[in-house]
Amino acid sequence: MPRSLTATVLLIIAGVAPARAEGAAIPGGTSPFLIAPFLLLLTAIALMPFVNRRWWERKYPLVCLGLGAIPVCYYLLILHDPSRVLETGRDYLGFITLIGSLFVVAGGIHIRTRGESTPTSNAMLLAIGAVASNVLGTTGASMILIRPFLAANQHRMKGFHVVFFIFVVSNIGGALSPIGDPPLFLGYLKGVPFFWVLENVWYIWIIAIAAILIVFLALDRRSFMSYKSREGAIGPAPDTHIKGEISGLHNLFFVGVILSSLLIERPLYLREVLMVLSAAASYLTTGKEIHRKNEFNLLPVREVAIIFLGIFATMVPALEWLELNASHIGIKTPGQFYWGTGALSSVLDNAPTYLNFLSASIGLLVDPKLVSQVQHLVSTQGADLASVGGAHAEEIQNTFVALVKYHSGLLATGSAPPETIKICYLIANHGIYLKAISSAAVFFGAVTYIGNGPNFMVKSIAERSGAKTPSFAGYVLRYSIPILVPLFVTLWLLFFRG
Repeated sequence: MPRSLTATVLLIIAGVAPARAEGAAIPGGTSPFLIAPFLLLLTAIALMPFVNRRWWERKYPLVCLGLGAIPVCYYLLILHDPSRVLETGRDYLGFITLIGSLFVVAGGIHIRTRGESTPTSNAMLLAIGAVASNVLGTTGASMILIRPFLAANQHRMKGFHVVFFIFVVSNIGGALSPIGDPPLFLGYLKGVPFFWVLENVWYIWIIAIAAILIVFLALDRRSFMSYKSREGAIGPAPDTHIKGEISGLHNLFFVGVILSSLLIERPLYLREVLMVLSAAASYLTTGKEIHRKNEFNLLPVREVAIIFLGIFATMVPALEWLELNASHIGIKTPGQFYWGTGALSSVLDNAPTYLNFLSASIGLLVDPKLVSQVQHLVSTQGADLASVGGAHAEEIQNTFVALVKYHSGLLATGSAPPETIKICYLIANHGIYLKAISSAAVFFGAVTYIGNGPNFMVKSIAERSGAKTPSFAGYVLRYSIPILVPLFVTLWLLFFRG
């Protein structure tokens, strides 16, 4: 384990330990012991399918809802603080509405590839999915492409096929645009320029995607050769020479409506209403034959909705602790921000994790006095830029140049919000921190099934289609640790170690 990761984990534990030792509450009145339901739920999701799969399949709603009720009741009945519960409820509503609506709309698009799958064609589909994730979002690309990927490999489907789809399409692929993944979208809303991540993270993205596809090609080539040898013994599988087919393309319009609605903040819930209406219109205008070919039903959405309801409810105390302590747990270097953001994004909602570490980096690196000086420059539209002096003159000038590049419209008005100036200061003078936070929040979502919303949905769709997928623990132990962890360590050594 890298020393930077070890230090980061120890710093986080050290921040919790005093509160536990003194039996004190987390600042704001929340007991640190309320993190226990979240840990219990993660343990149940990881182990219960091994211990008693049939019991878990019947009782997981009770487990998820029961554990989720503990912190909810604590906030409502003991702290008398419904605001946090309501905020989490709104986040959950937005999450499940997006996931559910895209699932329904994607279920109306039928794509059948031509001929049998090969390692090369599979890798090409994953690469296309990685690019598409930045345009359609990881959720949209996953919901549209998972069924044709499963159908193309139906005669030789292995667990690693689903895992690598999650790695590439459902997570790492969407690291180049605010549309790609929720953390980057929230960063955009906070003032990170739309194309900044693309301009600054593209080479990290290429290395990550290329490395994963190389490993996938090696595994799939071995699987393909084994399949071919068996096929020679028992005869060719049926339907390996079918023609390609695409139908239901009118649903791409509804995908566009859903993705466009993400930009709507007011009035409240209009975004969710548009998503639901788009899903309903898609369902009603799609022929039954397309749904039959896609084996469409709502069981995967039900499973994801219940499990993530429990996760959203139980992670409230953990996120509150992170929010209150992110700037006080001693994380200072880009490497520590990389591992801290990544480690927590793999088990918590990566969107608030991103925001909290973004706020922590601003608190660590941005001097409010310098923000005031930049505001003065904005008010004079840069007339005094040449006369800026002092120890921080270069940083102030860099910040103003970033404002000119990314927010010229604001400069024309002679004013800019302090938050926008802080973001421009960060990207102009300490951009490596934002690179570390942005890439880690997206990349590490692939470490577990619950690291990002599409992960569990893809798993559920694959299982409903008859594919065998790894368990929670198997996913982490057989794939994430031996494949992703070495990759993440390599990226840390190359870009964030300093």
